[in-house]
Amino acid sequence: MIRITARIALDERDFEESFILASGPGGQNVNKVATAVQLRYPIDRAGMPEDMRARLETLAGQRLTKDGVLVITAREHRSQERNRAEALARLVELFQRASVAPKKRRPTRATLGSKIRRLDSKSKRASVKRLRGSTGDD
Repeated sequence: MIRITARIALDERDFEESFILASGPGGQNVNKVATAVQLRYPIDRAGMPEDMRARLETLAGQRLTKDGVLVITAREHRSQERNRAEALARLVELFQRASVAPKKRRPTRATLGSKIRRLDSKSKRASVKRLRGSTGDD
């Protein structure tokens, strides 16, 4: 079990891993060995609240299939083990980000001092521009 929060844990038995040929560096190794990992996890099995599920669906974007399966592909390393660890770390990080509810915005007002400073700077700038103008002696 991989613990996400105090109430939510992912069961490793629900993961489905498949190894595919990767592109990129590795020479002949790339052509012979399937080192890239495609990790699939059905998000229904996580047992999370609806608001967290909605955040997870938003964060996952294109990585979430219509069937509700989260697909993460890792192909940056030359070994299966490192790619597997990276895919798992990305999955856990995605679930952890979805578990944090965003803070509600509290509307604030500008302070009286900031309003006065803004108006003072505007009037100073206006006087500078006024002095640059023609003197009317023409």
